[in-house]
Amino acid sequence: MAFLCRRAASLLKPSGAAPALLSAARLYSSGAQYEYILVEKRGEKKDVGFIQLNRPKALNALCDGLMKEVGEALNAFEADGDVGAIVITGSDRAFAAGADIKEMQNRTFQECYSGNFLAHWDRVSTVKKPVIAAVNGFALGGGCELAMMCDIIYAGEKAQFGQPEILLGTIPGSGGTQRLTRAVGKSLTMEMVLTGNRIDAQEAKQSAFELSLTEGNRLEKRLFHSTFATDDRKEGMTAFVEKRKASFQDK
Repeated sequence: MAFLCRRAASLLKPSGAAPALLSAARLYSSGAQYEYILVEKRGEKKDVGFIQLNRPKALNALCDGLMKEVGEALNAFEADGDVGAIVITGSDRAFAAGADIKEMQNRTFQECYSGNFLAHWDRVSTVKKPVIAAVNGFALGGGCELAMMCDIIYAGEKAQFGQPEILLGTIPGSGGTQRLTRAVGKSLTMEMVLTGNRIDAQEAKQSAFELSLTEGNRLEKRLFHSTFATDDRKEGMTAFVEKRKASFQDK
């Protein structure tokens, strides 16, 4: 299965399909009709399920209809015994630029809470077969969350990841604060969520993988040691021993 996942990445090259073939891709073998996504099976053995988000004018904004169709396509591929892995991708310009803000701007708290708004997005993370996100261009807000729901992310040079919900007066609502922390660490997650700043594919990779446990422990030890050069470290430990309140001077 791991080999299949890696091989699936080679299937993301443009197929050069004619418009008629792209229209046909809206129909999966199950006969389902899709409006917002293109769905087909790829590979020599047709063993890779391929889902392409297809709202180019909206930069693949994740409207409710699109996410429901993604769920339906995932269900079909999961039930298909010939499919061993699934790829979700967008366009060169945008994997998905976020949730559909126009669709949600007038929602009320009562509607969101009582209806468990966005709960059906979690289907991506519960698929039993490996799901691969092939990301190029914008993966922002809900788009970043969608990518992180997948088991593996392949990011192109133009990929940009971000959780800019704070710029809209809200927070990530589909796992962004939880999965991003596990992907790039607490510090960078806090920066991205609190400022709305984006990172590119190289930054994401370095943040996720540049420190092994051994290297991390070594860095921690060095930082710990460096505190012994400060007056406040000495004052803090001395105050503890003397059972009094420390008087820190930020030195």
